Amino acid sequence: MDAIELLETQHEEVKQLFKKCEKARGESKRQLFEQIADALAVHASIEEKHFYPATKSARTEDLLQEAVEEHLSVKRIIADLLDMDPAEAQFDAKITVLQEQVEHHVKEEEGDLFPQVKKLLSKDQLEDLGLVMEDAAEELESGGAPRAAVPGETGEAAPI
Repeated sequence: MDAIELLETQHEEVKQLFKKCEKARGESKRQLFEQIADALAVHASIEEKHFYPATKSARTEDLLQEAVEEHLSVKRIIADLLDMDPAEAQFDAKITVLQEQVEHHVKEEEGDLFPQVKKLLSKDQLEDLGLVMEDAAEELESGGAPRAAVPGETGEAAPI
């Protein structure tokens, strides 16, 4: 799977988790949020460490700067939610804001960034990058609870 296909697959998985989370209550809602947080933590990490640096160019730099700022905003909301109980009044509101920010980010990546990247990198380069990103994602997931790292990443946007 090439790098863009991998990221688009992750986008779709998170979208489906948000749909399930909208209907859930109590502990089920907490578990779904934790799945979303883990998925977003892995996704942001492999983008920031591998995809963004590999795709940085004069054409993409502004898009990438905006993307890491969006990641920072998402991480801050996730950090807030990790400290909350699903029964708290603001929990659902924060999940909704998180979903809206993720949807906006996905729309920009898929509509603006990915088409630019396809012009910059060859199919082979995207395939190679995809393998590196898949390995990194598996490593993060195997460590258990990737979301646990998120609160420590809320100080400033990741460098690209």
